[in-house]
Amino acid sequence: MIRLGILCLALLVAGPATAQANHSLELLRGENNGINPRYLLQDPNGRSVSSEDFRGRFQLISFGYTYCPDVCPTTLVEMAEILKQLGKQADRFQAIFISVDPERDSGQVLKTYTEFFDPRILGLTGSPALVRRAADNFKIRYAKVREPGGDPGRYAVDHSAGMILLGPQGEFIKKFAFSTPVPEVTKQLGELLNNR
Repeated sequence: MIRLGILCLALLVAGPATAQANHSLELLRGENNGINPRYLLQDPNGRSVSSEDFRGRFQLISFGYTYCPDVCPTTLVEMAEILKQLGKQADRFQAIFISVDPERDSGQVLKTYTEFFDPRILGLTGSPALVRRAADNFKIRYAKVREPGGDPGRYAVDHSAGMILLGPQGEFIKKFAFSTPVPEVTKQLGELLNNR
């Protein structure tokens, strides 16, 4: 946990990270690229959670995993800062982090991880099949990467990066590319709120 704290502090001081995932999300305006914005997963307490549970609120969703060395901590630092900059308007959002590593990311691990960044970020996981279905619905790619001949329990997960925004009716609105500047995301979210 201390290592994670040092990493977060370094990310805040250094500004936007330069690390890139292989499949970084593009900023889209009004196109859904076949995205089906639905999921059925579990919260840290094992309760079923679906995209329908947040009707009336915007959802800001990121996919990743807790062992991620750079992209995921950066994204969650940014997500937490967006919520902070939105002030009271943040109540109209549910920030969500969906694990693509259900074998290692138990509910309790996710809870500890997401609360470190901001208690308002909800970590979701599920069976490998449910996680795969959610990722496929959102057009998120991920795959385990192991060193040849290495310990099978030690692996990284190559995954799409960025944040996905759903509207109050559960509709897809847009994707924000990895490392889109926080002030830019916050500005766009504020404009969206003012127009609804």
